[in-house]
Amino acid sequence: MGIAVAALASGVFAGTRITSPEEAAARTAPPEASDVTVPVERRVLESAVIARGDASYTGAVDVELQFPGLETTPVVTGQVPKVGDKVGRGDVILEIIGRPVIALGGDIPMYRTLRPGMSGPDVKQLEKALDKLGLDPGTVDDVYTNTTGNAVASLFEDAGYEPPAPDPEIQAALDAADDAVRSAEDDVANAEAMLASASAGPGNAEKIAAQNDVDQAARALQQAKEDGDRPAVADAEAQLKLAKANQEDLLKGPDTSGERAALNAARKRLADAQSDRDAAAAEAGTPLPASEVVFVPSLPRRVDAVNVKRGQEADGAVMSISGADMVVTANVDAAARELLAEDMEAVLELPNGDEVTAPITEIREASDDESTYDVVLTPEDLSTEQVDALRSANIRLTIPVANTDGEVLAVPLAALTAGPSGEARVEVQRPAGDDGVATELVEVEVGLTANGYAEIEPVDGSVDEGDLVVVGREAPADDNDE
Repeated sequence: MGIAVAALASGVFAGTRITSPEEAAARTAPPEASDVTVPVERRVLESAVIARGDASYTGAVDVELQFPGLETTPVVTGQVPKVGDKVGRGDVILEIIGRPVIALGGDIPMYRTLRPGMSGPDVKQLEKALDKLGLDPGTVDDVYTNTTGNAVASLFEDAGYEPPAPDPEIQAALDAADDAVRSAEDDVANAEAMLASASAGPGNAEKIAAQNDVDQAARALQQAKEDGDRPAVADAEAQLKLAKANQEDLLKGPDTSGERAALNAARKRLADAQSDRDAAAAEAGTPLPASEVVFVPSLPRRVDAVNVKRGQEADGAVMSISGADMVVTANVDAAARELLAEDMEAVLELPNGDEVTAPITEIREASDDESTYDVVLTPEDLSTEQVDALRSANIRLTIPVANTDGEVLAVPLAALTAGPSGEARVEVQRPAGDDGVATELVEVEVGLTANGYAEIEPVDGSVDEGDLVVVGREAPADDNDE
């Protein structure tokens, strides 16, 4: 009896340890992955350019003026600034022998007088500066054209001064070309008058007289025939023939070929004179004397020291100027540059924990890398503590570039997939029978994307706040892994 019970127990135990091939395969198969889901949210999305920037005052600059070709002593005659004055784009910082010295932004010193026909990087710098002032220099390139000269003239007129005059020799050549055009115009007028006079033809009196001669000769011929005077008939026929020939010559018009040739020659001389005048006018466009402009890296600035007085000769550094305001300069790539514009507001995170706003005051090509851009921001109304915290600091800044109008449906970018035709979709997990779940692909229209989220609007189907969307798959831990 005891032996039988033991055998039965052994059989039952063995039976529990015997596994069919199908069961063994099921137990060793990889576990099914489960959906990783997140709820759909309603939130405000804001797209922004985030960068780091260096805070600084623009360094002090000694202003030294250039006087190439100036034939008189460069005496200061007015417009002397005071310490603390602000120097901006297009401002007159000094007056030398009655002519202004105008400040413009740029890194290349003014080392030569610029005039139409010249080219170079200093010309491109000038045209950029004029364009920033709203003065149209034409295409901003490295060629000084008459349009550039017109913008220079406007620059001086806006400053309250007469535009610079061209070189006397160039002006004399233009004056001579103008005289040649006027003389050629007179020649054309005279040739036209001569052609008109020659083309006028006979007057009525001449025509009547010619007809009378014909009629008189015809009557004489008729009378001679009636008289039977053969010699008189022959003579009358000759007179009639002559009268008719004279009448035909009179009525067919004069020969004006000589007058027309003279007019054509006069018109060609006029065209040549006008071409020469245009060339001379191009060279005689408004120049920019080297002594009347000074280029300063970044403006506005503050006058720190003035080294000249009215009546003194301008020699060496006439003044020293530094940045008038503290600025923050950040470097961004071309893609970020496309999103930014001057006057956009940025949020600066100060080292002391404060946050302040600052507008973008300048965007320029980086001097050390033409593929990136320097974005200059100028914080306003800083407290003394904030200035101290910001000085020479490297800080994080955020520049909002777009945002949704209020709260919108938003999902993580990982929830978006592409359909067979490129349409955007989300996979929504919904309850199914017997406590199960099922997923549904819903086509959506994607709006603003920011901070890892995308604005969505259902196109076909429904998606609501709180719905679960699939963002990935996660395999459960394998119980056999120990």
